[in-house]
Formats: sequence, C-alpha cells, structure tokens
Amino acid sequence: MSTSAPAGWYPDPSNPDLEYWWDGSAYTQSRPTGSADAPAANTPVVYAPAAYAGYRVVPAGTSPKSRTVATILGFFLGGLGVDRFYLGNIGLGVGKLLVGWATFGIWPLIDFIIIIAGQAHDGEGLPVVNWS
Repeated sequence: MSTSAPAGWYPDPSNPDLEYWWDGSAYTQSRPTGSADAPAANTPVVYAPAAYAGYRVVPAGTSPKSRTVATILGFFLGGLGVDRFYLGNIGLGVGKLLVGWATFGIWPLIDFIIIIAGQAHDGEGLPVVNWS
C-alpha cells in the first residue's frame, strides 16, 4: 500500500493563494489559485503527503537528520565516530574511528558540543537543527 498522494494540484499550507503540482514524488510547479486552469470550486481537496500521519515536515534548507539522534550517538558512541557516520560525514567518521582515541576524548567532546549547539552539518552540507 502506497502512502503517497495521487498526482494533482494541492494548496500551499503557508499561502492559500498558491497551489503546487504534486507528480507523485515531488512538487514541480506552482500557480495562483485563481488561474484559468484552476480546478472548479466544488472539486474535493486532497492534501499533500506532509498532511498524512507518519510524515515529518522538515524546513527547507535544513537536514532531515535528527539532532536528537546525533546527540545521543555522539554522547555514547562519539569516540567511535558513529555520530559522524549517522550525519553522512563518512570521511570524518573513519578519521575519528582511527585516530580519535589519540585526542584523549577531546575530539568526541568537541563534536558533541557542536551537535548540541546546532552547528553540525550533514554530508550534504545542510545544518542539523531539528530536534525531532
């Protein structure tokens, strides 16, 4: 069973004057709700996948990775670089795994503080700021 909404025009939750085309996997274009190709007023409204239970809305420009998970991994397994692997920083994770012990716990502590302060970035360079 698929949890994705069918293709169609959906209202923008932050701006009721706009609609976005959902092609089944991503939003591709927008239009004003009063445009000529807008659906009739009696057309039923079907909400985008973010409205379904189980979906988590992530603000644009931020990482979908959880800061809570990264914090817990950094606290318990930071010396092994597991927090860096989780965030997608594979190179730093390997480096931390191999030579992190030589810093006498300073590197894992600094990484833990960086994550808690909200300054960590994932492998795509997006900031990890969501606590969910």
